[in-house]
Amino acid sequence: MRLLALSGSLRARSSNGAVLRSALTFWDGPATTADIGALPHFNPDLDGEDATPPVPVAALRTAAATADALLVVSPEYAHGVPGVLKNALDWLVSSGECGGKPVAVITASPFPTGGDHANAQLREVLRMMSGEVVTAACREIPAIGPKVDPTTEQVKDAATLTDLGLAMAQLAEAATTATATATATATAPLTTP
Repeated sequence: MRLLALSGSLRARSSNGAVLRSALTFWDGPATTADIGALPHFNPDLDGEDATPPVPVAALRTAAATADALLVVSPEYAHGVPGVLKNALDWLVSSGECGGKPVAVITASPFPTGGDHANAQLREVLRMMSGEVVTAACREIPAIGPKVDPTTEQVKDAATLTDLGLAMAQLAEAATTATATATATATAPLTTP
């Protein structure tokens, strides 16, 4: 199962980056993290019917198209989704690569809310994009600061790691089911009335 991960933080030592890296250790298969910092600002004029998308956009769309599941890990800024992540999702809206794909949303925050506003917004955006949000795989991680080891830049809190493992198992199960369903549908014989 191929996984595409998107991080809502571009900071080199981001706690959400640590959450993403830790979550990926539980994924049994190839995983790619998209370089969303390289994307231009979304502009419909660059994305018209006859337009050739910018190279970073084409790369993101190809990665999303070939993935079996998506993982979105993000901080919350001003009770919302970081602009860089929303920009990446905007580039995927019209092209449809997220349609039918299982998606997990994990937000982590230094506050007790765990980034709940951004988490809810991301789920809504991804549902609108026809992504299959796997509720059992979504998480809001509060008070993330002391749960991250600054030396390894990984989550060190045992309970959080266990929960991330459960979330990734739920996402993998959803991806396996979606792939099996798609394969069965594709290979089913056509019947005529």
